[in-house]
Amino acid sequence: MQNIAHKILWVDDEIDALKPHILFLNEKSYDVTSVSNGDDAISLLNNQRYDVVLLDQMMPGQDGLAALDRIRAIDPTLPVVMLTQCHDDQVVNEALGKRISDFLVKPIGAAQVALTLKRVLDQTKIAEGQVPRNYTHDFDQIRHIKETAPDWRKWIEIYLKLVEWDLEFDQLGQTGLEETHVELKKECNASFSDYVSRDYTRWLKGENSPILSVDVLDNFVIPHLREKRPTYFIVVDCLRLDHWMAIEPLIRPYFYTNRDFYFSILPSATLYSRNALFSGLFPQEIAKKFPQYWQENSEDETSTNRYEKQLLQQKLQRAGLNLKPGIRYFKIFDAKGGNEFLRQVSSFDQISLSALVVNFIDILTHQRSQSNVLQQIAPDESAFRSLAKSWFAHSALFEVLKIIATRDATVVLTSDHGSVLCNRPTKALGNRETSTSLRFKVGTNLGCNRDQAIHIAHPNEYRLPAEGSSKNYIITKEDYYFVYPNQYHEYTRQFRGGFQHGGISPSELIIPVITMTPRKGT
Repeated sequence: MQNIAHKILWVDDEIDALKPHILFLNEKSYDVTSVSNGDDAISLLNNQRYDVVLLDQMMPGQDGLAALDRIRAIDPTLPVVMLTQCHDDQVVNEALGKRISDFLVKPIGAAQVALTLKRVLDQTKIAEGQVPRNYTHDFDQIRHIKETAPDWRKWIEIYLKLVEWDLEFDQLGQTGLEETHVELKKECNASFSDYVSRDYTRWLKGENSPILSVDVLDNFVIPHLREKRPTYFIVVDCLRLDHWMAIEPLIRPYFYTNRDFYFSILPSATLYSRNALFSGLFPQEIAKKFPQYWQENSEDETSTNRYEKQLLQQKLQRAGLNLKPGIRYFKIFDAKGGNEFLRQVSSFDQISLSALVVNFIDILTHQRSQSNVLQQIAPDESAFRSLAKSWFAHSALFEVLKIIATRDATVVLTSDHGSVLCNRPTKALGNRETSTSLRFKVGTNLGCNRDQAIHIAHPNEYRLPAEGSSKNYIITKEDYYFVYPNQYHEYTRQFRGGFQHGGISPSELIIPVITMTPRKGT
């Protein structure tokens, strides 16, 4: 039986001069389609499948790197070999950050191109062949760690490995291991929820505690301020570890990055976790010391988190820091706000601390639950990662980071909490005054299934406000979401498969903290 020819797309503005190379490749059973510019290449890629793209880096108009961005938006896994006339490190780093498969330096010979194509195509086959063995090794290792009473350090290790496999499966497509991976994640989610339910109040007493929301400024931001290092503190609401790892390759050409982790406090929702992040205080302490800044009863996040700048100023005062110039604080809700902050950053002559909150991913998470269109665009976690990466690649935030990369400054980028894809309903009991969140509820005389949620009868033990003896909190575990018995079937249908936050799961609680140093500061 005749072998099926590999389909190659060659993009080069001097393609006519490469006809002898193309004829040589045809003789080697490669089916080569040639175009002279990026626009024509994108048009073909939108309608046909290719096994490899040969992409010239130096082309008039849209160059190879710009075309590469558009290729990655269409197919993040498509092997691309870049042809270049120079050894510029910045070009090489940027291309590698976008998952270039190989480089060829012009002038090139036809046989050299053929060998490179064979190597790239064979690497894909070899990688796919090794996946079952590698996954089995990691599967057994995770199972072993999980069964030996892991502490929070080991849970970070487990979660990181699971996320690495999430991204690996994104690249490979169907491997036959997806169902096994989903079941492993489900097992880990259940064990992690039990661990946090058991140990969380011990953490609050300082017993083998991880870094929590209230510790982030002390551990990751204030040390830079004490050294008088200009610092940007960026909080991307609802950014999960897998979102960051999908975005990180875009950052690498501009920054050296160092990844740490912290655990969000409970409930892992914006009102609690982000106020704790900016204040260095638990919700109970904020409510007592700064009641004018605490509005737990409001369902509007713009109200419950409108005092972040004031809380941050109070925190820095307690730390004995008198910054000059003072804090710059900005919050981005939409493209207009992003462009406004971009203009401000461009005009900054000097900063001590610039704090920025970016709400897009959190807004996208909420809107997805209410939009059939968004649910079709991002039906699962893999698609949502791709959507988050696409947003970032074209966002004002990315442009801001590119500007900061030209300056002598440090960026600390993190989130306040993550989210979890909720698929299982669990019944909640409460009155009309009970909060409406799906992953946690606040009210009086609340009830829940205690295998599927935790019931907090004494909020003080969780460092949460307790205005009266009957005030309760209930917080879901794993991938459960609350529904009321009298609206059970309606809410089950409406909210199943939605991304929610406020509960207990690795993707909500284990938060990356990225310290970024420009590769080329002034």
